[in-house]
Order: sequence, then structure tokens, then C-alpha cells
Amino acid sequence: MKLLGRKKGHEEGAEVSAKAEDSQGAQTRSPAGPATSRASRATGPKGRPTPKRSEARRSAKKGPVVPAPMTAAEARARRKSLSGPKLSRAERRAERTASRARMTERRERMMAGEEAYLLPRDQGPIRRYVRDVVDSRRNLLGLFMPSALALLFVMFAVPQLQLYMSPTMLVLMALMTVDGIVLGRKVSRLVDAKFPNNTESRWKLGLYAAGRASQMRRMRAPRPQVERGASVG
Repeated sequence: MKLLGRKKGHEEGAEVSAKAEDSQGAQTRSPAGPATSRASRATGPKGRPTPKRSEARRSAKKGPVVPAPMTAAEARARRKSLSGPKLSRAERRAERTASRARMTERRERMMAGEEAYLLPRDQGPIRRYVRDVVDSRRNLLGLFMPSALALLFVMFAVPQLQLYMSPTMLVLMALMTVDGIVLGRKVSRLVDAKFPNNTESRWKLGLYAAGRASQMRRMRAPRPQVERGASVG
């Protein structure tokens, strides 16, 4: 009986030690232990990537920071020191005159149609050809602004005619819409014939032509290079 008791106690001790070893192995094998979960709770996301060393060096402050001015007099003195030498009245007048002359020259060259001074929407041989086609044609779209101003003047001067202003305006807008569609189709057909390798869409060319035709001839920029009725090859 004692032998059996010792054997039973020995078996119970072996089972307890096996369970302890299994629990320790499970803790070592599990990837998410207590330490790992505590570290994950302590460390949060930064929200932005770590900057490169070159960027950190460029953004690093070099030297002492100049303190902010305490009074208005100090602020004026600092602005004067940063603005450089003070110009006299004659020098400022000469600088404004030179700047105005440069702007006038640039505008004159742009109005003359020089390629280097044109806006990006007007650059290129295709856009120049479209402008020539529009300028050589009499367009109903060019009457939009004068007719609108005339109708407004008549409407306020003669209130009895207000009943007829809306139908007149609708008819005028319908005619201008038809004229714009005809002009866009004509421009697209001529551009395809003259520039077979053109990759610009017909819709953009049509809108460009209609927008130029809707302006009065003397207000178009750049200035028209052809006369009305001239043949554009």
C-alpha cells in the first residue's frame, strides 16, 4: 500500500511539473505576451513618416533666434535694416518709370502676336491659325455685348417695351449659339485639313474660336493680323 501511495504521489508530481513546463512554453511561444501588449499600448503611431537626414539638416535652425521687437520703434528700425538702402524720391520715380516701360513693352509685343510674349492659351501655330480664321470672318457673336447693352438701355429708358425684351434676347442668343456652332465646325474642319497631325480636341478649338469671336474686334488680344474677308490658307 505504501508503494502504491508513493507511486501515486510521484505521478501527481510529474503531472504538475509537465503542466508548468507547458504553460512556460506557451508563454515563450505566444507572440503577444504581457510585455509586448504593454509596449504596444505605450507606443502610439506618429502620424507622419520620419524625415530624411538631409531634410532634417535643412530644416534645422542654425544660430541663435533673433528676439521679437518689444516696441514699435524697434520694429520700424528692423524693417528699415531689412529693406536695404533707402531710395530717394527721384530714384523711386525712375524705378517706377522703368517698370512701367517694361510692362508697356511686354504688352505691346503680346498684342503684336510675338510667340514668346503670348499667354499659354494663345501659343502655337494652331491657335494662331484659329485666330486668323476668326478675324477674317464676320461673326454674330461679336454683337453680343453691344446688343446686350442696347437692350438694357432701351428696357430702362422705355419701360413699356420690357414685355418684348425677353423674347428679343432669347432670339438673339439662339442666333449667336447657331453662329458659334457653325464657327466651331468650320474651324475644326480647316485645322484638320491644314494640320493633319493635330492632337488637340475639336471641342477646345471650337470654344477658343467662339470665345475670340464673342469679343469686339478692337478688344481682341492679340490684335487681329488679317483683315475681314481675307482668305486664310
